[in-house]
Amino acid sequence: MSKGILYVVATPIGNLDDLSPRAVSTLRQVDWIAAEDTRHTKPLLRHYGIDTPLRAVHQYNEQAQLQPLLEALRGGQSIALVSDAGTPLISDPGFPLVQAYAAEGGQVVPIPGVSAIICALSAAGLPTDRFLFAGFPPRTQSQRQRWFEALSDEPSTLVFYEASHRIEECLRDMQRVFGDARNAVIGRELTKRHETFLRGRLPELIDQVCGDPDQRKGEFVVLVGGAPEVESDQVSLSVELILQVLLDELPLKQAVSLAAKITGRKKNALYEWALNLSKDRDVK
Repeated sequence: MSKGILYVVATPIGNLDDLSPRAVSTLRQVDWIAAEDTRHTKPLLRHYGIDTPLRAVHQYNEQAQLQPLLEALRGGQSIALVSDAGTPLISDPGFPLVQAYAAEGGQVVPIPGVSAIICALSAAGLPTDRFLFAGFPPRTQSQRQRWFEALSDEPSTLVFYEASHRIEECLRDMQRVFGDARNAVIGRELTKRHETFLRGRLPELIDQVCGDPDQRKGEFVVLVGGAPEVESDQVSLSVELILQVLLDELPLKQAVSLAAKITGRKKNALYEWALNLSKDRDVK
């Protein structure tokens, strides 16, 4: 008996009409559908007149469901894996199943469609030749700021997801770490009725979000321009002077962080330079 096929099916993130004809055909023909939340998937299936059986497979039960799913596939049944919205496995459940079935030689077939990341990138107006999708930032301020610090020198466009109740705090932490100069874009409620794009520098976006309660509702994709490229890792004389002045008044780490915001230089290079300056001062 031949094994079944595991289809990874992208579903709409807002407008139900965004489901592709191929996805509709696949959802009709499979033996059953593994859905992150059957309550979200049922309206979609009703919209297209699909009556394929549903089974809930989400982050809280996917390990328990893994072996039954694999046994069904091994027995020749085909399954469509769908998330609440968008492309499965992108900040959604499903990875253990795809990983395990692919590892044993099972056929995994992607049915492409909507992805909030790509929707946001295509309309944001920021560089798309290189981008880094980082997912959801940590929930606490201290962890979030350290997490952003680790990304501060990344030259690619940065893409994040964020929830409505943390969007304001998240943007403020981005400003603290990335500075005031970077271009950024907020894509809110993508493909839905209240879809909104806000564009500007981080301080401008914070003002817009704080000034309009409607801009704090829904689901968010936040894009931030990458760190500016520099021609050389050598720190110029003017940058050295800035570091010297800041080191006279501030602790080393704080001086480096502020110098990076002022000059646009990479923190790692500035930190090494600041350490050398501090050692020279100690010797003198």
